[in-house]
Amino acid sequence: MSRNELLEPAPGPDDDPGDGEAGLRPRDLGEFVGQGELKEHLQVMLEAARRRRQPVDHLLFAGPPGLGKTTLAGIVANELGVAMHVTSGPAFERAGDVAAILTKLEAGDVLFIDEIHRLARPVEEVLYPAMEDFELDIVLGKGPAARTLRLDLPRFTLIGATTRTGLITGPLRDRFGYVARLDYYTSTDLEAIVTRTAAILDVSIEVEGAAEIGRRARGTPRIANRLLRRVRDYAEVRGAGIVDAPTARAGLRLFGVDEVGLDKVDRAILDAICRRFAGGPVGLSTLAISVGEPTETVEDVNEPFLIQRGLLMRTPRGRVATPAAWAHLGLEMPSAALQPQPQSLFE
Repeated sequence: MSRNELLEPAPGPDDDPGDGEAGLRPRDLGEFVGQGELKEHLQVMLEAARRRRQPVDHLLFAGPPGLGKTTLAGIVANELGVAMHVTSGPAFERAGDVAAILTKLEAGDVLFIDEIHRLARPVEEVLYPAMEDFELDIVLGKGPAARTLRLDLPRFTLIGATTRTGLITGPLRDRFGYVARLDYYTSTDLEAIVTRTAAILDVSIEVEGAAEIGRRARGTPRIANRLLRRVRDYAEVRGAGIVDAPTARAGLRLFGVDEVGLDKVDRAILDAICRRFAGGPVGLSTLAISVGEPTETVEDVNEPFLIQRGLLMRTPRGRVATPAAWAHLGLEMPSAALQPQPQSLFE
């Protein structure tokens, strides 16, 4: 893999170069909506770095997909007026790939590694001295004639993003100067994000329409922007071109998003637990097969939101539907589902 391939930035989740709708990402902290505590921390760190005329410490952003980790990395680079190089953990196949990228960095540059928890262990070990001492060890030759060449690197900032914090090794995590966990957004923040996106996309939207989309966006800006696009399409084809509350509700209903933000797969999961497995408990693999989705998708994408909404519980014996899930599906909860399940010491 060439150096250019490693550093070639893929289109972001909020970019749509196909129809000219790129540029939804905020460019500075003032435009960024939500994550108030994290923004305050970054403001202090960035201002201190500017005053010292030094790069900011290495940063690790953790959290579910779509909450703005890549956007925040771009904001850090923009606020400091430096270049950002974008790559991902799986793109590093060999330790030499790291050397190719690090030697290309200029002083103060930001290196953003998405899905950093998927770095191979040999690649991680090359990063340790680069992050801590800004030095790169290169092995020349093989066998008894092999020797080590140490290169000095310009001071840079490594920003990592991960959806699986637990998969990052301790030595790598400890080398980040600041580790931040991004939280899900409130409906009010999502309403503001939808309004801002609508202005960029030149979509006519009313306050009630933006609020309706924000309430069903599962606390995630990426989903809010996606739902806005679909409702915009509905308004242009079957409405008057204005996204008001009735149009938003009708459009979201057409695309399978219900009043609490559940989509087709979410409802299929709840329906399978309630109808096929009498409310549970049911194992993850069995549940995933019953809805035709990979176990990783069910566990990482669907379950967190269902648990947050109080519709699903994880127990030692499997997944169990809550009374709220039965009520949401319009089903009567059987009395047997209310009984606590006996547990064996051997299960």
